Amino acid sequence: GLYGGSFDPVHDGHRHVEEKAFRRLRLDRVWWIVTPGNPLKTRAPADRLARLAAMREAVRHPAMEVTDIDAAIGARYTIETIRHLQGHCPGVRFVWIMGADSLAGFDRWRDWREIARRVPLAVVDRPGFTLPALSSRTARTFAASRINAAAADTLAEREPPAWVFLFGRRSNLSSTALRIQSSRPDDER
Repeated sequence: GLYGGSFDPVHDGHRHVEEKAFRRLRLDRVWWIVTPGNPLKTRAPADRLARLAAMREAVRHPAMEVTDIDAAIGARYTIETIRHLQGHCPGVRFVWIMGADSLAGFDRWRDWREIARRVPLAVVDRPGFTLPALSSRTARTFAASRINAAAADTLAEREPPAWVFLFGRRSNLSSTALRIQSSRPDDER
């Protein structure tokens, strides 16, 4: 599983998405890809090395690895990372993991159709994003490629495009809300 983002800051909502995908898809490993920045966001993330250190502290599971491959290969976009990994890891079957909030705006990602045609997508429900995600341009474009959540454990073996939407317990946490809360003076919290 490939789970990318700025993780600024990492929180239990991120771990919830990753753990649900890991368990439901029966993945061997998950690589958390800490991106240098998000081209769709105007705010620059916190220092990359600090985010990596925080991620490594938060993610302590033998099948999980925190990586900064985007920075190492100079990738700015997800498609560049996927192309690189597929070129350097032949025979490995990757799955892209994302929250429903990401699927809702996935059509704004560079080469989003190619991403969906290169790797299966695992989408974990997020509060407030169920309907926007399931009615998104991506969901409509790849409607025929959606598999039933009961078959989620077969996703990694399927030829893309293939995607699954995983319902269940959701986390209300968001990095944006946590950043806002941490920037308030103590007497306003």
